[in-house]
Amino acid sequence: MTFEFVIGIGRQALETMLVVSLPILLVSLVVGLIISVFQSVTQIQEMTITFVPKIVVTFLSLLLFGSWMLTKMADFLREVILNIPYWTR
Repeated sequence: MTFEFVIGIGRQALETMLVVSLPILLVSLVVGLIISVFQSVTQIQEMTITFVPKIVVTFLSLLLFGSWMLTKMADFLREVILNIPYWTR
């Protein structure tokens, strides 16, 4: 195994991690922005207003995207495991 090969596998793992986590992070970001605008407009500065909706929406988005996320991670792991014999030659 060369240094470039190891860097390539690491890059592929990071790309998979970013693609898998992106939907959850985007949903949380959008909900956070909406709540921030709501708080600015109404001048309500209660901290629990920001956390509870974000937790609920994050949980719901995990239910929605969970199977897709597991499929992407399993595909990456399957590719790595199937290629181990070729890499160790």
